[in-house]
Amino acid sequence: MAYIPRLKQEYKDKIVTTLTEEFGYKNVMQVPKLTKIVISKGVGAAVADKKLVDHAVEELTKISGQKAVPTVSKKDIATFKLRKGMPIGARVTLRGEQMYEFLDRLVTSALPRVRDFNGIKATGFDGRGNYNLGITEQIIFPEMDIDKVNNISGMDVAFVTTADTDKEAKSLLTELGLPFQKN
Repeated sequence: MAYIPRLKQEYKDKIVTTLTEEFGYKNVMQVPKLTKIVISKGVGAAVADKKLVDHAVEELTKISGQKAVPTVSKKDIATFKLRKGMPIGARVTLRGEQMYEFLDRLVTSALPRVRDFNGIKATGFDGRGNYNLGITEQIIFPEMDIDKVNNISGMDVAFVTTADTDKEAKSLLTELGLPFQKN
């Protein structure tokens, strides 16, 4: 028997029935699901030092468990001394088992390590059922060794769902374990 992540099994067993009862879906295929998680990190100082992008790629690879890729600029911006095609960040897209494993680590071990944490804001929805979360320090992840980090920086985490509305997406993400703030 193949390995199935804890959150994926919980989605199949409990979350589908909970969301069906809450929103009155007639078919199991109507229930929204998490399709991918995109973790991205912009490195503004990479214009001067190219090694910073390599460090960002290395950190995202450690955090996500999947090889990250550098992102390049799309156009020239003279005020920032930026040329088209210069590496300015890193990103990784997680799907399937690795997505559920990352979400489980984020909810159970990383977010509780944030100082003065009382939930994530529910204002990051885009109107189409996707949620964006900003993390201010990469050292909240247990995979990161604080002594080997050369500079503390943040990252963006985008949760892409098949939900039609923000209310459905929030219910799905709440059931998956994301701790939203109480109003």
